[in-house]
Amino acid sequence: MSERVWGRGDCGELDSALRREWLVTNGLGGFACATVAGIHTRRYHGLLMAALNPPLGRTLLVSKLEPTAHYAGETYLLACNEYRDGTVHPHGYRHLERFWREGSIPVWRFALADAWLERRVWMRHGRNTTFVRYTLSRASASLTLELEPLCTCRDYHHHGQQQHEDGEPRVETVPRGCEIHFREGAPAYRLLSDQADFQPDPDWHWQFRHRLEDERGMDAAEDLFRPGRFRAELQPGQSLTVVLSAERRPARDGGTALRKERERQQVLLRRAGRPTEPWRRQLVLAADQFLVARQGEVAGTTVIAGYPWFGDWGRDTMISLTGLTLATGRHREAADVLRTFAAHRYKGLLPNRFPDQGQIPDYNTVDATLWWFHAVHAYWRATGDRDTVARLYPALADSLHWHHEGTLHGIRVDPVDGLLEASDPGVQLTWMDAKVGDRVFTPRAGKPVEVNALWINALRVMESLAGALDEDPLPYRMAAERATGNFGRRFWNPDTGYLFDVVDGPDGDDASLRPNQILAVALPCEILDEPRRRAVVEVCARRLLTSYGLRSLAADHADYHPGYRGGVVERDGAYHQGTVWSWLLGPFALAHYRVYGDAVLARSFLEPLRDHLDDACLGTVSEIFDAEPPHRPRGAFAQAWGVAMWLEAWWALG
Repeated sequence: MSERVWGRGDCGELDSALRREWLVTNGLGGFACATVAGIHTRRYHGLLMAALNPPLGRTLLVSKLEPTAHYAGETYLLACNEYRDGTVHPHGYRHLERFWREGSIPVWRFALADAWLERRVWMRHGRNTTFVRYTLSRASASLTLELEPLCTCRDYHHHGQQQHEDGEPRVETVPRGCEIHFREGAPAYRLLSDQADFQPDPDWHWQFRHRLEDERGMDAAEDLFRPGRFRAELQPGQSLTVVLSAERRPARDGGTALRKERERQQVLLRRAGRPTEPWRRQLVLAADQFLVARQGEVAGTTVIAGYPWFGDWGRDTMISLTGLTLATGRHREAADVLRTFAAHRYKGLLPNRFPDQGQIPDYNTVDATLWWFHAVHAYWRATGDRDTVARLYPALADSLHWHHEGTLHGIRVDPVDGLLEASDPGVQLTWMDAKVGDRVFTPRAGKPVEVNALWINALRVMESLAGALDEDPLPYRMAAERATGNFGRRFWNPDTGYLFDVVDGPDGDDASLRPNQILAVALPCEILDEPRRRAVVEVCARRLLTSYGLRSLAADHADYHPGYRGGVVERDGAYHQGTVWSWLLGPFALAHYRVYGDAVLARSFLEPLRDHLDDACLGTVSEIFDAEPPHRPRGAFAQAWGVAMWLEAWWALG
């Protein structure tokens, strides 16, 4: 049973039911998600978002499964849609008596007179298959259930507009289901049931509205194709399952599939040490949603940066690895991720991202590779796995060589002070990477503060690993000591009493108060003396800290944005100009502990995110929040490093 139940007060009120979303995933990059109410407010909502080239190639195939129940002489329309003109029909959420999550499986209970009809949705791990299971859990008579699938076949994100009526897809009936060929060259997919009969009745439904896409300035209307309808009579206590699949021969046994998924989730909790706190159990299962398989020439495990629209990004993967894997007892997956990304190096750099359409990776990142060093060292300390680390060591050493010699995008060690610089006009290289067209909103060219904290950390990691592997640590020690001495001299701003955000930039040194400097305290190596560590933590606490993370820019700056909203330019202009980032709460808590030595106090900064698990996308952590109260969640509704940094900090402070 779920740790948290939402009753009629939440489910039966439309705004509340629309605010809350659910997510299930398949370990391939595919997913299903929507609002609790059933209205699709995003173009990314749907029941079968298949990853046809795992973890990418994500394609929406089945959008909805519209239920109508006939019971005791009454008809109950249990679906809920919003149309382009603002009409909401039908109002199925009004029949919702309860919503909860069994592990990460969402469950709806509809109250129909004296009957309870329950719906569960989950995906088969490792398959592009979604199960939708209805159970008549309480009734005094039988109930007839009709289910109308609404289908499409479009890219999930940015390649073209949403689906609009375009001819009539070919529907081939099979026993208790159908196979859909949406258009020439499109992948075929199947809609099947374990016991409901399928009646072909092809038709188009028009002009569904996605209200959040309206807010984002995107195409917000979509047409969906109905191939027919399923129909079955349920007796009290009986269940039926509809299987939506891009696989050739998907299993239809919903009962067995549900049992296997529940058992899989229990294994994850056991590996994490059977956490007793409900919120920690939720986070362990949330972490699982981001760990996925990468297929192709170099296959392995990777990390989806966030749902519903991100792929696997090198920076996000390496920042997230410790929390997603080591804090949850998934050491094998951690090693696999480290090897996967090591195999995709180019001129010493890890890829920033893998494009959706299979092109060569992008390497426009100065920090992803440095986070890789941090992840390898965390893995070494957690596992003592000498063999894996020894195999990675030559790649790590080669990467440092490229940084000293100079690599892509002007990334190189300055021979004068031993610090790392990066500058390539028009290219965003740090995690503050918002860009529209040719405009980079936070270019940060020069020597960014967190990049150089990570650089020193990477040198210290190599010093440690070299000693453990019987290699010569002296070159790394000398480089680290030189960089550390110059870091304190170059980055400390005596006029403000905290660190510059960037030094040696095109316009000189940047004294903007941003949260990047917190990493100079949070990382395990010693970079600053005690008074300066304390000063950094205090200024971040007083001017950047919120309940859900750190602001990306202080409120007194001329470029500060209090909210994240509007079209693409407006949103990206605010993305790193005040917007709160959840992932930064973990480094802040770790930095606070390293200054004050009070683990209980440090963990208290993480507690507000517990409440957030019951809001927005339930059971996970949003990417960003408005800079000003009430700090409404924005951006991707489930973000890997938001979940991971919370888990890592709690694990480290435990």
